[in-house]
Amino acid sequence: MDALQKFSLAGKTVLITGASSGIGEHLARLAAQAGALVVLGARRIERLEKIAQDIQWLGGEALAVALDVTDRSSVEAAFHAAEAHFGVVEVVLNNAGVGNGRRALEISEDEWRAMLSTNLDGVWRVAQCAAQRLVKAGRGGSIVNVASILGLRVGNGYSHYCAAKAGVVQLTKSLALELARHQIRVNAIAPGYFKTEMNDAYFDCDKGQAYIRDAVPMRRLGLRQELDGPFLLLASEAGSFMTGEVMAVDGGHLLSTL
Repeated sequence: MDALQKFSLAGKTVLITGASSGIGEHLARLAAQAGALVVLGARRIERLEKIAQDIQWLGGEALAVALDVTDRSSVEAAFHAAEAHFGVVEVVLNNAGVGNGRRALEISEDEWRAMLSTNLDGVWRVAQCAAQRLVKAGRGGSIVNVASILGLRVGNGYSHYCAAKAGVVQLTKSLALELARHQIRVNAIAPGYFKTEMNDAYFDCDKGQAYIRDAVPMRRLGLRQELDGPFLLLASEAGSFMTGEVMAVDGGHLLSTL
């Protein structure tokens, strides 16, 4: 196998959570281009079905499944549907997440729990389900969790989000340690600021644009295609000896001065 072929996902079943928009949708389309059998998971099934049709029209293979990462039965059903259609899920992109700014003194119990339920509990729930099925099948695989630079360094007014993403970072490392003996790799990507449906209004305004110019050494937002290389490296055989790594993709944001 030559160097470029190692980045191929040909024949691998890849399940992506939060695949109905943003980074999840982008990387689902990339996985299909890399030859994967793509399972698109999210709550907005109509949008998933449209994306699956697009992938199929371009010659790829995709399946849309309703998936709520906060619900164990929904997660189990999604994996069952994926296995029935394509076979055991070998690669997972744990991308589903929510985000909103809120001062610590103002966060309600329900808001705190909702943030952790999706951004941390959901990652654990999907990763555990994937790993259990891989171990039962005697197969290795790759789990790629989407963390954040706010899991590595705090931001003002995001205590619930920072806590959840820091949990994803430590969960990634802990799972990597436990699952390595089963040839299951667990890594994370920690994006900086990328424009998505959750933040586009802020980054379209003068305040948001000024923040990026002042805080990010590269003085711009990330482009979704700039996540392609990290994802393919961690998902494919190109990263076969990598586990427990957290890769920041942030334009140098973590290096900026306090």
